[in-house]
Amino acid sequence: MDIKNRLKNKMLWVSVIALIPMLCQSFGLDILPSNYTEVSNSILGIVILLGLVNNPSTENAGFKDDK
Repeated sequence: MDIKNRLKNKMLWVSVIALIPMLCQSFGLDILPSNYTEVSNSILGIVILLGLVNNPSTENAGFKDDK
């Protein structure tokens, strides 16, 4: 696992930025209006998942063809 490549990855930073409003909501800080809670949590969760699942160290993007 090459940490330098992971830190250069844009999806990692998108997921970190998306994590901030979720953490603020869990501590009771209201950044977003209350009626957007469910929608925003879903969108932020998907963005975080995309950043965590992304692996910049593999050369191939396909399934089962990585070496």
